[in-house]
Amino acid sequence: MVAHPDPNSLNRHLHRLGAQVLRDEGWQVLESDLYAMQWDPVLREEGGADVEAEQQKLRDADLVVLQFPLWWYGMPAIMKGWVDRVFERGFAYDVIDPATGRARKYGDGGLVGRRALTIVTAGDRPGSLGPRGISGDIEDVLWTTLHGTLWYTGMETLRPHLVTRARDVDESTIVEIERDLADRLRGVTDESPIPFLPLDERFYDHSIALCPDVAPDVSGNAAHRFAT
Repeated sequence: MVAHPDPNSLNRHLHRLGAQVLRDEGWQVLESDLYAMQWDPVLREEGGADVEAEQQKLRDADLVVLQFPLWWYGMPAIMKGWVDRVFERGFAYDVIDPATGRARKYGDGGLVGRRALTIVTAGDRPGSLGPRGISGDIEDVLWTTLHGTLWYTGMETLRPHLVTRARDVDESTIVEIERDLADRLRGVTDESPIPFLPLDERFYDHSIALCPDVAPDVSGNAAHRFAT
């Protein structure tokens, strides 16, 4: 899944490279190039043949890769619209557990059993998107995607693969960037996911806030991870 309007961009180059690396590793790769598909991002009504086709790709997937440039601290609107339309109620969320009658979410849900990786290019310097950066750490910047979309629907969410200074990449730096991505993809099945807490009474009370004894000295996004 790629969302970049320029076929000659670094992002699209890395998409082509990554797809080939996965094929070389024996994966069957199903691609959705949202700009090339002229994907309609506006949710007007549920369903449609285009939505059903994308849902079938997700059903068939073991690994879901979302690749996009970081625009205003999030994914481009065309990819957000893909999520809005494809992650439908009863398919990705509001999937009911027949044993409890409750909706499955946060570590469970319609897309459980899959791994999810975001590959992101950004113009910022590396420090800006680090733990003490002015833009916030990349895992916090993408919290709504990593935790609120991918983990929410049951997928094991891997840490983002971030490429910074995207506009400054040239022949002297591209080889290392290509190698880093290729190495990451070759090891993607063995990588540990972000250790988000599941929605479970051991961790969350009935208001869906953390129980008092869970990470009592931690607040914000970091509190919703297992201690490592």
